[in-house]
Amino acid sequence: MELCCELCQLGKGAAVDVTEVKVKLVEANRDRLKAFCTMTLDGEFVVRDLKLIEGTSGLFVAMPSRKLADRCPSCGGKNHLRARHCNNCGAQLDDTRGGTDKDGRPKLHADIAHPINSSCREKIQKAIEKAYHEEVERSKLPGYRPVSLDEDDTDYHPEPSHGESSRGKGRKFGEGIL
Repeated sequence: MELCCELCQLGKGAAVDVTEVKVKLVEANRDRLKAFCTMTLDGEFVVRDLKLIEGTSGLFVAMPSRKLADRCPSCGGKNHLRARHCNNCGAQLDDTRGGTDKDGRPKLHADIAHPINSSCREKIQKAIEKAYHEEVERSKLPGYRPVSLDEDDTDYHPEPSHGESSRGKGRKFGEGIL
């Protein structure tokens, strides 16, 4: 699948291709979450933990994100924004801390990677939806085996440079440490 995507501008405006999409269907009893996805760009860069969700107006792709956190005013311990009490000292935390989105809802997550314009988002959306529908059809066939998103998809295994240790390669546990 060679879909052009302007996810990022490289050099003098070269486009990036979505070269592979892997889709892992979730159990049918999950309400809105339909699949987890991984996409590869230019056969060289992988974006994991995309989610395909059934929204009020159809499927949409949720980009990988992380939970937002803040610090406890009493001890400085780090807590996610939904926490009512500090994980470190147990102090009660203000329920209204943290920002809100454009609709006034609490902003609890921040995207790790995301498209920077709507045309790119649409291209990614189409590529992932197409792969999702293809995977749904494959899942109906006898002998279907779900895709694994946990595979090591790298071929980068650097050799130690001159004078560096091989970090235990070829040694038994504890050998050569002292």
